[in-house]
Amino acid sequence: MTQKHVSVLLNEAIALLNIQAEGVYVDCTLGRAGHSVEILKQLTTGHLYAIDQDEEAIKASYTTLKKVGENFTILEGNFVDIKAMLAVNNVKQVNGILYDLGVSSPQFDEGNRGFSYRFDAPLDMRMDVNNNQMTAQIVVNTFSEKQLADIFYQYGDEKFSYQIAKNIIKVRTKQAITTTNELVEVIKQALPQKVLKQKKHPAKKTFQALRVYVNNELEVLKKSLNQALDLLLPGGRVVVITFQSHEERIVKELFKSKTTNSEDKFLAKLPIDNLIKAKEFALVHKKPISPNQAELENNRRSHSAKLWAIQKVV
Repeated sequence: MTQKHVSVLLNEAIALLNIQAEGVYVDCTLGRAGHSVEILKQLTTGHLYAIDQDEEAIKASYTTLKKVGENFTILEGNFVDIKAMLAVNNVKQVNGILYDLGVSSPQFDEGNRGFSYRFDAPLDMRMDVNNNQMTAQIVVNTFSEKQLADIFYQYGDEKFSYQIAKNIIKVRTKQAITTTNELVEVIKQALPQKVLKQKKHPAKKTFQALRVYVNNELEVLKKSLNQALDLLLPGGRVVVITFQSHEERIVKELFKSKTTNSEDKFLAKLPIDNLIKAKEFALVHKKPISPNQAELENNRRSHSAKLWAIQKVV
C-alpha cells in the first residue's frame, strides 16, 4: 500500500514565504502538491506556478489543485530552467519561491521507479523518464570502480564506497545488476557485520548517491537557486527545505555569499561611516529551522530536514 505523502515542515515553510494574496509564487518541487495547496489557499488575485518533471506527480497534483482554485499553472520541466519557464509565461519577477528537495513518498513507496531499496524494481532512479537517458542501471553496470567509489563517497558519504564499488565490478562480470534487490545484495556482501547489524539500512547511502548522480541534483540546485534569487522582487523570499549534507552546503554557502562580505568585519572597525554597503539580501533566520518533536515522531522522513530562508532587501 502506498503511503500518503506528508510534506515536511509544511506550516513553517508557508509562514516563511510571507505570502501576499495578490503575489506571484513558484513551487519548484510540486510533488503531490502539499505545499502548493497551502500557497494557493492564500492567494486571491495572485498566481501560483508549480514546477515538476514527473508526469505522474503532475497528473495527480493538477486534480488536487483544481479543488482549491483556478489561479495556478503547472510547468513541466526541471527547475534548473526556472527563468526560461517563467519567461514563456511572461513572468520576470516573483514574490516568493519554494524548494522542497525531498523525494516524494509515492516515488519511494510505489517502488516501480527504482528509488527505494525496500521494493524490488528495475534500477532506474530517474525523475524525468522522458528526457534523461542516464539510469542507475547504466551507472552500476558500466562505470569504472573508481567512478563508482567516487560517486558513493561524494554524494552519499559512504565510508565503504571502495568496497562496494569493488564488489559491484566483481558481480557484474558474471551477470548484469538490473534490479534494486540485486544491488542491495551486492552492497550487503561488501559491508562488515557491524554495519549490517545497525538499524539504518545498509544500502541507504549508496541509493541516495546514485539518485543524486543520475539526476544531477546538486549542479541543478546551484544553477536554479542563483536564478531564483535574480527573480525576486524586493521583499520576496526564497525558502528551501534540504534533506542531506550536500544540499545544506550548497544553500548555506550561496546564502552566506549573498548576505555577508569578508571585508565587513574589518571595515566595521574603521572610523568611517557608511563604508559598509547595504546587502541586496538578508537571512530571514540566522540558523536553519528543524522539525519539532511532534513532527519528528509522526513523520520519519522529517529527521534530516532543515528549513532555510533568504529575503531580497532592495
